[in-house]
Amino acid sequence: ALNYGTYLMVRQTEEPEIKFASVNFDYKAFIFPEDLDNKHNGEWVDYPLGVIDQLKKMGINPSGLELMYSGDIPNGAGLSSSASIELVTAFVLNTLYEKEIPMIDLIKISQKAENEFVGMNCGIMDQFAVGMGKKNAALFLNCDTLDYDLVPVKLGDYRLMIVNTNKRRGLTDSKYNERRAECEKAVEYISKNKKIRNLSELSLTEFEKLQSLIPDEIVRKRANHVISENARVLEAIPALKSGDLIRFGELMNESHDSLRDDYDVTGIELDTLVEEAREIPGCIGSRMTGAGFGGCTVSLVHKDSIENFIETVGKNYFDRVGLNPIFYQPEIGDGPKEITINK
Repeated sequence: ALNYGTYLMVRQTEEPEIKFASVNFDYKAFIFPEDLDNKHNGEWVDYPLGVIDQLKKMGINPSGLELMYSGDIPNGAGLSSSASIELVTAFVLNTLYEKEIPMIDLIKISQKAENEFVGMNCGIMDQFAVGMGKKNAALFLNCDTLDYDLVPVKLGDYRLMIVNTNKRRGLTDSKYNERRAECEKAVEYISKNKKIRNLSELSLTEFEKLQSLIPDEIVRKRANHVISENARVLEAIPALKSGDLIRFGELMNESHDSLRDDYDVTGIELDTLVEEAREIPGCIGSRMTGAGFGGCTVSLVHKDSIENFIETVGKNYFDRVGLNPIFYQPEIGDGPKEITINK
């Protein structure tokens, strides 16, 4: 989780309708309880409505509320703004109605909201990171079992740099569902010889022996990315624990190259930012983050190189792509919490 996020203020009213507003978007919605099941043509309110839809299935029927959202996550930048909206809605309504639903269930509710209401067939990673994130720690998550560990992140003289390509993209418009279908096809091919439920059950060594079962070269490349990425994650944990940021940076680079060559989800904007970042002395790793086809890159940059990084990468990216990137220097933050203001 980053120290960027979504804030939600809520007020109970005597009227039955629920009012949705945001300081980030002009679109507002005043919805009566009987109309909460209706989508709003892809507007931002579909995300909290999806959460309410899930809560209704649990016997929680919100009414008489004014909800005001405010966020400092760049929208459409691949930094989990949708998951953040979902989690803050689930967290606030859980608190307001004193239901004491465990965080892990709020995470599952938020994922289902996106799957079943919004129509995005996403996994649970974004919601889990938002809900379970801890300051100065990375989450090592098994998305199949939801087992996880907190891995300390000690950056020393290095800093996280997020760079927004300023090419907008939405998850539902991306190739996410297509890639997921391709990976499921790979599972189908391999299961004719070795029964597996998902690609994550295979090690790289096992995949090398079984990949010939996949006749489609594209599907084979998609599977290779997923399985090699899992191997990189496993190698990243001891690197972080031992403070070997150089190796961690190398794994970031390898990850982007695989996302570019095997998974084919990067594009000219992301690739250009990564290429320019890697040319900067003091940048030890750079890769795309999020669903790809725009959005952001994340880089590890020495604190003494940040000014040069921003100036040079910004100029060269504009010269090559014609867009002005936006630079962020985030910290690793905590998950959802209630903010009390002393009057």
